Amino acid sequence: MLATFFAYLGFVGFLIPGKVVPGVVLPDGTRLHYRCNGLASLLLLVLLLGIGSWTNFISPTVIADNGLELLSTTFIFSFLVTLVLYVAGLKSRDQSSSLKPHATGNVLHDWWFGLQLNPQFMGIDLKAGMMGWLLINLSVLAKSIEDANLSRSMVLYQLFCMIYILDYFFYEEYMTSTWDIIAERLGFMLGWWLLHNEVELTTASVIANCFVFFLGYKVFRGANKQKHVFKKNPKAPIWGEPPKVIGGKGIARHCNYLGDLLLALSFSLPCGISSPVPYFYPIYLLILLIWRERRDEARCAQKYKEVWAEYCKLVPWRILPYVY
Repeated sequence: MLATFFAYLGFVGFLIPGKVVPGVVLPDGTRLHYRCNGLASLLLLVLLLGIGSWTNFISPTVIADNGLELLSTTFIFSFLVTLVLYVAGLKSRDQSSSLKPHATGNVLHDWWFGLQLNPQFMGIDLKAGMMGWLLINLSVLAKSIEDANLSRSMVLYQLFCMIYILDYFFYEEYMTSTWDIIAERLGFMLGWWLLHNEVELTTASVIANCFVFFLGYKVFRGANKQKHVFKKNPKAPIWGEPPKVIGGKGIARHCNYLGDLLLALSFSLPCGISSPVPYFYPIYLLILLIWRERRDEARCAQKYKEVWAEYCKLVPWRILPYVY
C-alpha cells in the first residue's frame, strides 16, 4: 500500500499539469522550480479511490483496519530512506546549494538534520506532501460510519483537517518560499482516538472550537501570505500600505507559528479533555516551533546583524504578543 502511494505521487508529479513557480533564490544564485499540481493530484487520487471503493476493488476502511501495520511500515521505510540520503550525501561531490553536502562530522546530527537541502530521485523532490493525511482521515471516517459511531466530534475534526489540507494545496505556491516544512500532523492518532473513544461535545464547545480553528487559520494563512507576497515583490502593499523593511511596529516576529499552534489545538479539542493523549500533537508542535524559532532567530542574527537587532527592538515579541 505504501509503495503504491509513493508510486502514484511520482507518476502524477510528472504527468499532471500545473503552474510552475520559482522557489527562493539559493546561496549560489540558483533556484528550483516547482510544479504546483498538488490539488489536482489530490482530487484525482480521492476520485480513483472512490471509484475503487464503489467497485469493491478496495475497502474504504483499509487504512483504519491496518493502522499499526502501516505505522510500523512507514517508520521503517522513513528510517531506510534517511539512511540512504545520508550515505548519498556523504558521497556527493555536487557543489550546488541544493545538493552540496553540509557535513559536521557528527553522525547523529548529520543524519537527523540531513546533509543536502533539496535531495531528489529521478527528478522527484523527496520532501514529503500532505496527501496521506487526508487519506488516513477519510479511512477513519469511513470506519466510523461503518461502525455507526459517527459523532459530532469526529465531524468537527474531519472538517477542520479537510479545510486545512485543501487550503494547503490551494495555496501550494506560498509553500515554496517558507523556511520551515509542514510537520507531521499525526492525523491517524487523533482520528483513531475519536474512533475508539466516544466524545460528545456541547454546542458551546463546538462554537468555541470553531472560533479557535478559524482564528488560527486567519493568522496562519494571513502571515504566510504576507511573507510570500513580500518575497516576490518587496513593494507590494501589506494591509493597504507599503511594507517597511525597517521601521514601524509589528505584532510578533513569527505570527505564522501562532496560527499553526492554534490550528493544532483546534484539531485536538474535539477529542475532549478526559485524557492528555490527544494533546500530544499541539504540545509536540509547541516544542518544535520554539526550537525552530530559536534556530531561525540565530540564523537571522548572523545574516542581518545590526539590522536584525533593530528589527527585534521594533518587534519584541517572538510568537505570542505580550507573552513570548
